Amino acid sequence: MPDAGSKPSRDCPLCPRLVAFREKWRTREPAWFNAPVPSFGNADARLLIVGLAPGLQGANRTGRPFTGDYAGDLLYATLKEYGFARGDYQKRTDDGFTLVDCRITNAVRCVPPENKPTTSEIHTCRAFLTPTIAEMKKLRAIVTLGRIAHESTVQALAAKRSSAAFGHGRKAAIGSFTVFSSYHCSRYNTNTRRLTADMFRAVFADVRTELDDA
Repeated sequence: MPDAGSKPSRDCPLCPRLVAFREKWRTREPAWFNAPVPSFGNADARLLIVGLAPGLQGANRTGRPFTGDYAGDLLYATLKEYGFARGDYQKRTDDGFTLVDCRITNAVRCVPPENKPTTSEIHTCRAFLTPTIAEMKKLRAIVTLGRIAHESTVQALAAKRSSAAFGHGRKAAIGSFTVFSSYHCSRYNTNTRRLTADMFRAVFADVRTELDDA
């Protein structure tokens, strides 16, 4: 696949199933964003957070990662607590909420049916994840949310998955980066207590210490 750059076009044609789903929702909800969701935050940040994919009624609707769904409530409150964001998050893109030394992207940029991208779609969209990482010249820490995002990130860094196994609270050095892994901050994970707010905050406390000590 040729170099796609870090930003897919609004009508990216690479994954037929995702294109069909996108067109369905453009017809059903024409006022929604309904396109590949761009990264949020500046490319000169030292921290990158990699999620799975846009939520149907969250980022796919609003056009900003984790904005408008439950996962964003926990993520953005935690980022603000640890100095990686400022402002008041109000689940819309004009809320004035900004990231500080932090950027957020997704392993898959388009919303997948039932929030489940296929292996092929994950592989295809890595053509955007890899250059997203490469363009961040000051990048030092990466937080991966969930196993899929973690494994795709490790592969984007040209490392073996066995060198950085996924597990909540784990971290691994890959080249000049430290990769921190966390369970995804989804409603399912928090409702079942697989992930608690304290567990999630502990990951970002570790990231904060890592960057402050750098």
